Amino acid sequence: MGFLDFLSIDVAMDLGTANTLIFAKGKGIVLNEPSIVAFDRNTKKIIAIGNEAKAMQGREHKEIRVSRPMRDGVIADFEIAEGMIRAFIKKASEGAFSTRRIVVAIPSGVTEVEKRAVRDSAEHAGAKEVHLLYEPMAAAIGIGIDVEAAAGNMIIDIGGGTTEIAIISLAGIVNQESIRVAGDEMNNAIMQFFKKNYNLLVGERTAESIKCQVGSAMPLKEEITVQVKGRDLVGGIPKTTEVSSVEIRDALNETVTQIVETVKQTLERTPPELSADILDRGIMLTGGGALLKGLDERLKMETKLPVHVAEDPLTAVVRGTGKSIENLNKYAKVFIRKRSY
Repeated sequence: MGFLDFLSIDVAMDLGTANTLIFAKGKGIVLNEPSIVAFDRNTKKIIAIGNEAKAMQGREHKEIRVSRPMRDGVIADFEIAEGMIRAFIKKASEGAFSTRRIVVAIPSGVTEVEKRAVRDSAEHAGAKEVHLLYEPMAAAIGIGIDVEAAAGNMIIDIGGGTTEIAIISLAGIVNQESIRVAGDEMNNAIMQFFKKNYNLLVGERTAESIKCQVGSAMPLKEEITVQVKGRDLVGGIPKTTEVSSVEIRDALNETVTQIVETVKQTLERTPPELSADILDRGIMLTGGGALLKGLDERLKMETKLPVHVAEDPLTAVVRGTGKSIENLNKYAKVFIRKRSY
């Protein structure tokens, strides 16, 4: 080990559409911030990232643009995403001279071009060695499943941009579905609901807050109401209205149904031996979407299988990615093999 190796750091990254989480080897999770960037429209110079940029969202003037360079789990704006990755790594590796290795978790439905874009971004951000890992595999490792065992495990990881459904056995993905319907789609459904039913324009942050407060997939024991502030589309002035969790559940129903139907399709294509394992072990829910009230009950009702929400589902992917960077040899077989382009 050379002198510079002592000054370098190994990091694992869950590069999500909604949030980016970074795990530093030997330190644990060192960063958990929104995947949002504020930059100068003319020079493209980054002004703020993460929480600082989120605070500017919807409040910026014409010289500043606040955007999310990740869309549907993949890089939409290459230049800005690279700047964001670089800035996040720098923030997470204070005191380190350089980044030696990076493991990045990516959706299982990405194309070869999208994989290369993530790999290139991490390399341009200074990493000497880059490994990629599929999100459901990372989530399974993160929640303590023995992915190398000859047994079937079903993981549903619902993030901001994608819902990842995978059957894992013998350190590989036997069967998987990746749909670009997840947390962002739910927020969008809530925004459209207010526009259509209340002539009220609400922002993305407000929609997300409503989803977290009163969003549900099944009737609640006690239905709740919430005050919502937005702009009246008719009069153009600020307005407050009151909505119930019943209305929000109706607004989210189409998105939730799409996720449920995809889960059922994945189960239909699962080999019988693995189906028997899933019947015994149940389905594991991870990602921020797993926190939607009653989603586990809805899946249980529709699939007739046990459904468990992982402990701290938001960090499952980064914890698994972190375990893989701490034990590269053990998890070498779960990394995505690099193709020669």
